[in-house]
Amino acid sequence: MRPLVFLCAQQVIKDEESACQALELLPQDLYPVLFKAAFMHGKTLLLQALVHTWPYPILSFKQLLQDRPHCRRALRQDWPHCLRALLQECPNCPRALLQDRPAEELVQAMIMGVKARLEEATDNGTQQSLYRRHPLQLLDMTGLLDYGYEEDLKTMKMWARTMTMAQTGICHLLDKVEQPNESPNKCRKVEDLPCTLLPVEVRVDLWVTPSSSGFLKQALQNNAVSPLRLCCRDFRAEDLPPDITVDLLGLLDHSSLRRLDLSFFTLEAGGVWEIVASIMKFTNLLSLKLQYSNMDVWRLWAMLEGTFSFLASEMSKLKRLKELNLGTSWLSGQLRQLLSGLQCPLESLELPVCYLLPVDLSYLSQSPHAPHLKKLDLSGNNLSGDLLPPFQALLGEASASLLCLKVTECQLMDVHLISTLPLLSRCTRLRYLGLYDNPLSSIGLKALLSRSEVMPDLQLVVYPFPVDCYKDLPGVPLSANLLEDYIDEEKFAQVQGEMHQMLIAAGRADVLWTTDVYGPNMPDYFSL
Repeated sequence: MRPLVFLCAQQVIKDEESACQALELLPQDLYPVLFKAAFMHGKTLLLQALVHTWPYPILSFKQLLQDRPHCRRALRQDWPHCLRALLQECPNCPRALLQDRPAEELVQAMIMGVKARLEEATDNGTQQSLYRRHPLQLLDMTGLLDYGYEEDLKTMKMWARTMTMAQTGICHLLDKVEQPNESPNKCRKVEDLPCTLLPVEVRVDLWVTPSSSGFLKQALQNNAVSPLRLCCRDFRAEDLPPDITVDLLGLLDHSSLRRLDLSFFTLEAGGVWEIVASIMKFTNLLSLKLQYSNMDVWRLWAMLEGTFSFLASEMSKLKRLKELNLGTSWLSGQLRQLLSGLQCPLESLELPVCYLLPVDLSYLSQSPHAPHLKKLDLSGNNLSGDLLPPFQALLGEASASLLCLKVTECQLMDVHLISTLPLLSRCTRLRYLGLYDNPLSSIGLKALLSRSEVMPDLQLVVYPFPVDCYKDLPGVPLSANLLEDYIDEEKFAQVQGEMHQMLIAAGRADVLWTTDVYGPNMPDYFSL
C-alpha cells in the first residue's frame, strides 16, 4: 500500500506547470517524494525544476528511487531493464506511468536542472541567493547497474544511453559558458567563473566504446576547470585501442574508481605493458576485469618472456582488490604466480575459459583466498577429469562463504555432479548456481534438487536441458547450447513438471529453476 504522502505528491504533480511555480512555497521535506513521483510519471519539467532548486547538498538518483517501500524490490531487480516493465510488474504502482517519455529524457532533465543552478550562480545578480543558500555538491547517478544480475544487453545499452545524455549536458554547459553572447558582459570563459563557485560533482558509471571515447576524453580533460565535474565510480571500456585506453585511464580520479572492466579484441604485447602499468596506479581499486576475446593471442601473451611475470608482480600494488576476472586468459599452471602476491584475499574470482590445470585449483583450494570466496566462475574449464578432485577440495574450503557458483560448459555429467553433491550441500549460503551447458540427465538434476533443500538461501539455478530429453541425437552431447532443436518437448515438459512438484513438496517453490541462459545471470559482486 502506498504511503499517504506519496498519494498527495501524485496529486500535486498532475498540473506540472503549477507544481513548478509552487516549489518555493513547499516545505523542503517534500522534495524527495516529489522527485519520486515526478520521475515515475515522466514529468521532465518538474524534475528539472526540482533539481534546479534542490535544497540538500546531495541528490542521489539511486537512493531516491529505491527508497519506496511499496516497490523497492521491483526497483532493485528490474529498473535498469525497462522502466515501463518495472512499473507494470509492481502491482502497487499505477499502470500508465511514464507515458511515452524514455528514460534518457528523465536523466537529461536532471542534468538540465544542475546546469540551471550553475548558470544562475554565474550571474552576478543572483549569485548570492539560491546557490549560496543551497549549494548542491553531489549529483550521484551511480547504481543504475546495481540490479542484481549482470551481462544483460538491454541494461548495457541503458548505461550507454544514460551516460550519453549526461555527457551531452556537460558538453552543452561548457559550450554555453565559453561562447560569447551579444552583450560583452555575458561573454565568459570557464576560467573566468567566480572562484567562490563550488563545483558540482557528477558521480557516474561509464561504459565507453570507440564511438564515445573522443567526447569522454574531452569531458574528463575539462574536469579541472569545469563547474560540473565528472567523477567515475565504475569504468568499462570495450574494444578501445591501447593508447586511447591509457589516455582515458590517466584522466580518471585514482582515488574514486572502484571497478575497472577492460575488454579487448586485439592487443599486442607492448600494449599489455602500458595498460597494466596504467591499471596499477588505481591502488584503491576493488574490482578488476581484464578480458580478451582472442584466446590465441592471450596464449601468445602468456608465453612471451617477462610479460606475465610483469603482470603478476604488479598485481601486488592493488592492495584493496576483492574481485578479479581474467576471462579467456591462458593461465595454465600460473595461478599461484598471479595470485600469491595479492595483499588481501579475493572475494570474487572469475576464470572462464582459462585452461586451468589441477595444480591451479589445488593452489586455489589451499590459498588464503578460498575461505573468503563469495563468487566463483570456472566456466569453460573441463572439470570432469583431473580437475574434479581439486575443484571439490576448493568447494569444501569455500563452502562457508560461497554465494554464487558458475560452472557452465564444464563437461560435468551425472557421475561428477553426484560425487560433488556432498561438498556442494555444505555451501549453505549459496544463492546462485549456474550449470547450463553440461551433459546432465534428469536423474542428476533431481538428485541436485533433492539435496538443495539444505541450501536455504538458494534463489536461482540455471540448468541444462537434460540429455535424456533429446531425441534422434547420437551419443551423449558434451555441449547442449546449440541442440535445442533436438529436444523432445513432451518429455522435457514432463521432467519440468516432476521437478516443480519436488520443489513444492520441499516448500521451495520460490526457487527459480530455469534453462534460460540469457535470462537472469550471476549476481554482481557489489550486490552480494
